[in-house]
Amino acid sequence: MSAIRDKNTKPELLVRKFLFSRGFRYRLNHPRLPGHPDLVLRKYRTVIFVNGCFWHGHDGCKYFVLPKTNSEFWKDKIQKNKERDIKEQKELATMGWHCIIVWECQLKPAFREQTLKSLEYTLNHIFLRDRVVKTYDNL
Repeated sequence: MSAIRDKNTKPELLVRKFLFSRGFRYRLNHPRLPGHPDLVLRKYRTVIFVNGCFWHGHDGCKYFVLPKTNSEFWKDKIQKNKERDIKEQKELATMGWHCIIVWECQLKPAFREQTLKSLEYTLNHIFLRDRVVKTYDNL
């Protein structure tokens, strides 16, 4: 398992290239945030996790299949990963961060364009919603 990369994976690079080409600027693997998110967009107060379907146990995905050998070990490991992901997302939410998860299967060629367009729409929506002009009625 030491050969498994946690940074600069192909799905992560796809998301990074798309966002950068659309003018979004980000930081990578911010060490001070829980879970070391793959992408941190401070301007949007948003973090993006690009999760592998196997390692993070994407339910209902055809790419998530438990191995036949040593299945109890893998079941426990993936369950712990899921619990850790949920805990980190809750911590980020209490800190005021928006969390977006992009799954590896959503970046396959058949779904890639739709996923990336919806990611761009979501980020723009977050930006606009956070910058709504508040009126003061009591003046």
